[in-house]
Amino acid sequence: MIPYERRKFVLQHLSKAEFLHIDELQELLPDVSVSTLRRDLKELERDGKIEMLSGGGVKLNAVSHERGVQVTSAMHAAEKEAIAVRAAREVEDGDTVYIDSGSSCTMLLAHLLDRDVTIYTGNGSACLVSSDVRAHIVMIGGDFNPLTSSMTGPIAETILGEIYFDKAFLGVNAVSSERGITNPRYDEVAKKRIVKQNSSEVYVLCDSSKFHQVSNVKVFDLKGLTIISEKDDERLRKYARILTP
Repeated sequence: MIPYERRKFVLQHLSKAEFLHIDELQELLPDVSVSTLRRDLKELERDGKIEMLSGGGVKLNAVSHERGVQVTSAMHAAEKEAIAVRAAREVEDGDTVYIDSGSSCTMLLAHLLDRDVTIYTGNGSACLVSSDVRAHIVMIGGDFNPLTSSMTGPIAETILGEIYFDKAFLGVNAVSSERGITNPRYDEVAKKRIVKQNSSEVYVLCDSSKFHQVSNVKVFDLKGLTIISEKDDERLRKYARILTP
């Protein structure tokens, strides 16, 4: 079996099991030596497709699809609430801020409704606010994606290109020390890049389940970013500042 076939075989089995020990992989490929298998795994890790763990474990390292906002809102809800509370502490009265789409950002939005701030957002959840609010909310228009409740596309990009923010809070799908911030959709990537360029401070809201994951479109590197998460991470802290509750 040539290297390409071996690596494809490994990925196929990891997609079913999500996690395997290297000894288990060697049992599946009895004609392949452990040293050869390790070389294959290191190559897959360099390509951002797997993550090798201490103790010989291997897991997939890819987030290649966009989950719906109803699904993500239910995942790691307690962690995301803690992240939102910590992010709200970074906002000062009088700030002009950008709030991205995503479940963590939606929770942050709720914490800022009674603050003296101006909020620009393409997060469709802002349209569901029905009570009196203290904040001034400006909804960014564009192409609506009902899966993520997000506005994207040329209209959104044109509007965002003409606005400057004191602080921006971005939702992300995957964070890697090697690959930076990545996302499954290029339209979301283009929007986030514009916001980053026009913001004095940029915060990434990210629960730790997204650490050391890679999606298929690069947003930007970690340098200069502040990650707000419920958990610290030594590897990521070498490249970005991390704030925890």
